[in-house]
Amino acid sequence: MGKVAVITDSNSGITQKEAKELGIRVLPMPFYIDGEVYYEDITLTQKEFYERLTDDADISTSQPAPADVMELWEEALQEADEVIYIPMSSGLSGSCQTAMMLAEDFDGKVFVVNNQRISITQRQSVLDALEMAADGMSGKEIYDVLMREKLEASIYITVDTLKYLKKGGRITPAAAALGTVLNLKPVLTIQGEKLDAFSKVRGMKAAKKVMMNAMEKDIAERFKGHKVCLQAAHTCEAEVAEQWKRELEEHFPGYDIHMDALSLSVSCHIGPGSLAVACTRVVER
Repeated sequence: MGKVAVITDSNSGITQKEAKELGIRVLPMPFYIDGEVYYEDITLTQKEFYERLTDDADISTSQPAPADVMELWEEALQEADEVIYIPMSSGLSGSCQTAMMLAEDFDGKVFVVNNQRISITQRQSVLDALEMAADGMSGKEIYDVLMREKLEASIYITVDTLKYLKKGGRITPAAAALGTVLNLKPVLTIQGEKLDAFSKVRGMKAAKKVMMNAMEKDIAERFKGHKVCLQAAHTCEAEVAEQWKRELEEHFPGYDIHMDALSLSVSCHIGPGSLAVACTRVVER
């Protein structure tokens, strides 16, 4: 059986350093800040991104250049026979569709997984792909499993400020102003495809409770009879993030909870101070 290389993009939350440790490649996502292009984890750190965001810089996301995508694949194919490429959800960016078109020129050696995930759930797909590749599965076999499992994931997110939802047009200025006065915290969800509204409560404590209860219900009902991996994510200071992880560990005893900073592509729309909980069904082969 030929060697299968695994590649993802930085929306997975996998850093360049972690990528080297895992033996994979990570395509850095480009961001335009006040008209200048930066690359996540290459020329743009998390700290710098949030400094510019809170300074009201004009920040927009962009697709990776097709040449950069193909160059990464070509490099991988010098050492491997096939490539599994796991980009961010097609519901959040056009980069997945672009990659699927580019793969047509690689004679069936590149499999683009449109598995509707981002951040920590996308990261789990990468880990699953690595495990399957290590077990000797082919690119097509790995692709088929990941596509079958693509919607078996759940994310809940709450925001600290309504400023960035207003800025992105997700809520009206009037709703943002009223929500700020009433200390309303929307809870958003990603159940495949894109970011959607889930609930709205007063205060961060209540928002955390809603997220944990929603995840508890998913585990008990949606994923009943299946093992799941539980994850946490944030756009917070380290102390706040660690406290959130501890709260989740207390609420969900027995789970080894992995925590990452949320993808900058999501952070653009929700801002600093956000918290998230996610789970993915353990792949069954």
